[in-house]
Amino acid sequence: MGAVASEGLVVSNRLLMGLPAADRTRLLERLAPAFLRVKDVLFEPGQEVDAVYFPLDGVISLVTPLEDGQIVEVATVGNEGVVGVPLVLGGSLAVRAISQVAGRTLSLPTGVFLQELATCRAFAEVVQSYVQALFGQIAQAAACNRLHSNEERLSRWLLMSHDRVGSDTFLITQEFLAQMLGSRRATVTLSAGILQRAGLIRYHRGHVEILDRRGLEGVSCECYQVIRAELDRVAPPLPHRGLAGAAGRANGRGAE
Repeated sequence: MGAVASEGLVVSNRLLMGLPAADRTRLLERLAPAFLRVKDVLFEPGQEVDAVYFPLDGVISLVTPLEDGQIVEVATVGNEGVVGVPLVLGGSLAVRAISQVAGRTLSLPTGVFLQELATCRAFAEVVQSYVQALFGQIAQAAACNRLHSNEERLSRWLLMSHDRVGSDTFLITQEFLAQMLGSRRATVTLSAGILQRAGLIRYHRGHVEILDRRGLEGVSCECYQVIRAELDRVAPPLPHRGLAGAAGRANGRGAE
């Protein structure tokens, strides 16, 4: 495979940017760019994982599907991580990976990924650290889904998506958001309405705009800060490129 990715694209993935320049340059020769639409499925539970994905400006959900067709989100992955880490060649995972916010990604065939893990110590260390942080996110999200209100959980979800997409506005339908949060669509509508009336967000026909990031952080439960701190430890954050994030930084109010 030729050099199909560019340094500019890799800059968008914090995990890859944590690698030494020589290792990152070598991976560029093997990374393939692609665009994921909302609801694109990367792999199903038990299905062989033939590639891993490094999101750039979208968000991918790891969900557990149930027999009645419902799904429960166990974690989300954005530009701080990697999706589809198999233990062995031909391995599978117990979750479905589905794009929840459309965006660009870079992919690496499983065989190449495992080869890099075996031969590049820096790559192996950063992936191992990220997987540990991912397990922490799964545990924190489980507690959050059990103990915190819909407004708190929705705020956490919106903040984490805002961190990753590099924009104050992104597309997410109420139906899909309800699935991700494990709530009824009417409940999500009510919670989004509360946040909108408070002037924290604007939501219309599937488009969410973050208006007041500091206020949204105030509504969110502590789970957002716990999860973000662990992910930032592994992959240093990129500056917010959206207006709400820029305003927060200018006033010393951002989460940077």
